[in-house]
Parts: sequence; structure tokens; C-alpha cells
Amino acid sequence: MSELIQLGAVNERPRAPRPEELELKFSPLAIDELNALKTHYPNEKACILPGLWIAQREYGGYLSAPAIAEVAHRLSRSYAEVEGVATFYSMYNTAHSVGKHMIEVCTCLSCHMCGAYRIADHLKEKLGIDFGETTPDGLFTLHEVECLNACDRAPLLQIGDQYHGPVDGAYVDRLLDEIKSQDSTVVQLADSIVKVHLQHGKS
Repeated sequence: MSELIQLGAVNERPRAPRPEELELKFSPLAIDELNALKTHYPNEKACILPGLWIAQREYGGYLSAPAIAEVAHRLSRSYAEVEGVATFYSMYNTAHSVGKHMIEVCTCLSCHMCGAYRIADHLKEKLGIDFGETTPDGLFTLHEVECLNACDRAPLLQIGDQYHGPVDGAYVDRLLDEIKSQDSTVVQLADSIVKVHLQHGKS
């Protein structure tokens, strides 16, 4: 079997739940928010992106197959359509479950020139994980990302809705200690984006 086929099997998405298997987990608040958002758009298809942010929050930071299926159900769309949107954008966590805190390391030109990979190596050693992995305690996930558009603060990290930079090893160590006891910054980010969508629709 070719390496390409093997890689494809590893990255295969889980199957969509059958209608009789669907367990709806949106809270009453989430349902109210989604209904409010529907009034901001010309049709329910246009509400897929904010609907996915609600799901990412409600499902603990990860858009699992059941999470995507719930968005599809509540917006009267097909599972395939909603999954296609969710997996197109890197801001949605569809590849794997993530930790409470996702550390995103910018490695584009400015950050690279200012030592981004040294910071990445420091994080990998400190956390004992590589890019795309989560610590065994479920606290931290480490990702490499494209430009975060704050080149004047290179090298730069993003955690939740906060930018940190310029950073060095000592800063990173302090930061990890500070956020260990905080609520999930992954969930907080999704909640912040939902609130922006809701606020934007008000006239």
C-alpha cells in the first residue's frame, strides 16, 4: 500500500451520526443565540460559520462528528455541507480534540527571523509534545500557524483571543504557569466570536 493511501486512512473523518443516533447538546442559551443569529442572515446556509462557533464552544473546543451533525440539523443543511465548511477553515478544530489551551506559534517570515522555531523547540521540550499534539493531561495543544498579522511583536504566540509577543523562553515558562489554572481559552475564544457575531447584527 502506498504511503499516500496510508496517510489518507489516518486522516479519515469519522462518519456522520445517523438521524436516530443524533444527540442534541446545545444549551438553551446556545439555541437562543443561534435563533437570534438566523435573523441576521438572508438564509440559514449563511449562518453556518457562526453556528459552528457556537458548536465549538458547546462541545468543549472540538467540532466532532456529533457537533457538526447538530449544526446541520439545526440549520436544515446536510452533514456533508457543514463538514465541508468546518474542515475548510483552520480556525475550527476538526482534526482532533484539543486541550484546554491551544498554543499557536507563528512561524512566518518575521517571526521566523526573530526566533519562532527556537520558541517552538522550547515549547516542545517543555510540554513533551510536537506540533499537532496535546499533552497527556489535556491542558495544552501546540500548533504551528501562518502569519498572525502582528509582525511588530515577533516572535508571536496566540492563546485563545490573546496575542503574546515578543516572547522568549522565560516569558513562555511564566505564561504556561499562569494559564494552567485558567478556564479553557479555546472555549473562551469561541464564545467571544459568538458574541461578536451577535453584536454585529444589532442595529
